[in-house]
Amino acid sequence: MWDDAFPSFLIGLREGLEAGLIVSVLVATLVRAGARSRLPQVWTGVLAAIALSMSFGAVLTFTAASLSTSAQEAFGGALSVVAVAFVTAMVFWMRRSARHLAGEIKEKVTEALTMGAGVLVLTSFLAVGREGLETALFLWTTARAANESAGPLTGAGLGLVLAAALCWGLYRRVLRINLTRFFTATGVVLIVIAAGVLGYGLRDLQEGAVLPGGTAYAFDLSGSVDAGAWYSTLLQGVLNLTPAMTWLQVTGYVGYLALVMTLFVRGVREQSGAGASVGAGRRKGTGVDGAVAGAKRVAASSAASPVAPSTAPPPATEPPSTLTTAPARRRPAWLIPVAVVAVPALLAGLVVALAHPKPAAGETVAVSETDCGQGFTAPEPGRQDFLMHNTGNQTSEVYLIDPSSNAVYGEIEGLAPGTTRDLIATVAGGTYAWRCVPADGKAVTSKAVRVGGAAGAHAVVPVSERDLAAPLTAYRAYVDRGLATLVTQTRKLSDDIRAGRLDTARTDWLTAHRTYASLGAAYGTFEDFDQKIDGRPDGLPGGVHDKDFTGFLRIEYGLWHGEPATGLRGVAQQLAEDSAGLRKAFPHQDFDPSDLPLRAHEILENTLQFELTGDTDQGSGTGLATADANLAGTRELLAVLKPLLTTRAPRLLPTVDADIARLQKLLDSARHGARWTPVDRLDRAAKARLDGATGQLLEDLSPVPDLLEVRKSA
Repeated sequence: MWDDAFPSFLIGLREGLEAGLIVSVLVATLVRAGARSRLPQVWTGVLAAIALSMSFGAVLTFTAASLSTSAQEAFGGALSVVAVAFVTAMVFWMRRSARHLAGEIKEKVTEALTMGAGVLVLTSFLAVGREGLETALFLWTTARAANESAGPLTGAGLGLVLAAALCWGLYRRVLRINLTRFFTATGVVLIVIAAGVLGYGLRDLQEGAVLPGGTAYAFDLSGSVDAGAWYSTLLQGVLNLTPAMTWLQVTGYVGYLALVMTLFVRGVREQSGAGASVGAGRRKGTGVDGAVAGAKRVAASSAASPVAPSTAPPPATEPPSTLTTAPARRRPAWLIPVAVVAVPALLAGLVVALAHPKPAAGETVAVSETDCGQGFTAPEPGRQDFLMHNTGNQTSEVYLIDPSSNAVYGEIEGLAPGTTRDLIATVAGGTYAWRCVPADGKAVTSKAVRVGGAAGAHAVVPVSERDLAAPLTAYRAYVDRGLATLVTQTRKLSDDIRAGRLDTARTDWLTAHRTYASLGAAYGTFEDFDQKIDGRPDGLPGGVHDKDFTGFLRIEYGLWHGEPATGLRGVAQQLAEDSAGLRKAFPHQDFDPSDLPLRAHEILENTLQFELTGDTDQGSGTGLATADANLAGTRELLAVLKPLLTTRAPRLLPTVDADIARLQKLLDSARHGARWTPVDRLDRAAKARLDGATGQLLEDLSPVPDLLEVRKSA
């Protein structure tokens, strides 16, 4: 998480220190001027600025959530560019202003003291609010770049806490910080980070179809660089450098870095030269002693200096009035603080409500063979809630489709007769129609309607059984070859045990078991053979000693628990016969094509549940070897599905390949020749890395079943 947290930590520290210094100078000036009673006005302005910043962040978050996928990319990209502009301006402003910060703020506070409470509140609000808005915008962009991880918020929180501690130390004069050097050093780092944010923003604008060149890659190292390795994660989290970048990204990154860094370094050198000419004056300034200490000295001298005698006549005194005046009615002390927090929050809520309305539920659409799509008119672009009412006498499926491509925008399965359910979909420019598929009838497509505006709604191109025919044929051939190998290996295992060569049998057992474990996508096709060949003792009355406990795991238990060869001969012979029987039966078994995309996720789901917990281990300690075989089977399955996945989700497979490479590397580290580290002997850190890598791979594989689901609408 630290790689995602560092940029936000630096922003939180820097912006928090800027805002904290301003508040500290305001407080110090008022205290030294004997105006402690005006401190609540400062804190009210600060509170209002914080409320405004948080409300601004909420507006950004919820506004983006209401947009279509392409619009979200364009919105996020534009705000990333704006955030870079703000950060760049902030870096240059603080480089110039660090020395004179206290004096400038002291002048504003002195003016505010003579103009009433509202001006002092406004002064603190404007001074802190600018930093808060910059922080909110930059944090939103970094959180989005980190895929909304908790890292950016954690980093910002730590930075703000540290900034508060530093400001307290400066105020109490227990710390001495050269602010000029601090803001110069952090400015250099922030310019590098901002270059990465700019590159990320440009990529978002390309994916949102705002800028061209989305497929013109300057380099693509996703096939050779492990995206899950620590160095890749660090570069991507801190610098937003990814294994694949377009020419526009690279040009923007390098151009920004070269131009802005050159101007910044040149300005630092010029400022250093100018600062050296004032000698002692600089040593007395706020650069070394801190802005807060300078404010205290200036405010103290103002409060203690004698007032020059005035030549004006004394003011005339009013005669005592004979009228009595009712005492002024005081406002409750809590009223203004509550108001300054509530008003921005209410305004943000209003903006979110207007920008992110609930889907309109104004249309009821009929679903049946005869009335399909009745009541459907061209909707407005945006999120829509269609009330789908089954007017027929059969349970039906209904799909909102693009009739020209059959791409699906939304679907409801199992809509019973006489019932109504909501179908929520995002509508953009394009052509839409309804397809109703009764359980025992033919699919019916409604009349199409045209929606104006720009395209951008997300749709899934459906997959038919015909589309899966070629991958299924390729995978069946792979399984058939694997079963032929399995028959040979189990016969050798049986021969070893018959001859009493138990050491050799242990080696051959693992070889044969790994072959079977690599065929995971076909387990649902193997019918009863799977339980005979690789069944667990769970649920058997006699457990591991039950007569129905057979196959690989039964032999494993015997080989690693000291059973003699005579007790295992029958089990080994039966395993060889079952393997041969499976190979003979497999060509005639029904292999459901829809199993292929499901197994792409389920194989490793079972690995995480059984092999990586040691649940299936019967004494050999080879759970990681089985996990390695499961991973090989998943890789083979993805290879045959690649043509379908590439056209529907072009960015998915490079991500998954990087996940697989990361997991493979962790498994390889547990292999020592022919031996494997048992799961229960992994140290806590290694086990956590293994579980984390498997979990990440499963998460990235999770869209595969939906992307390749066989829909009747196809």
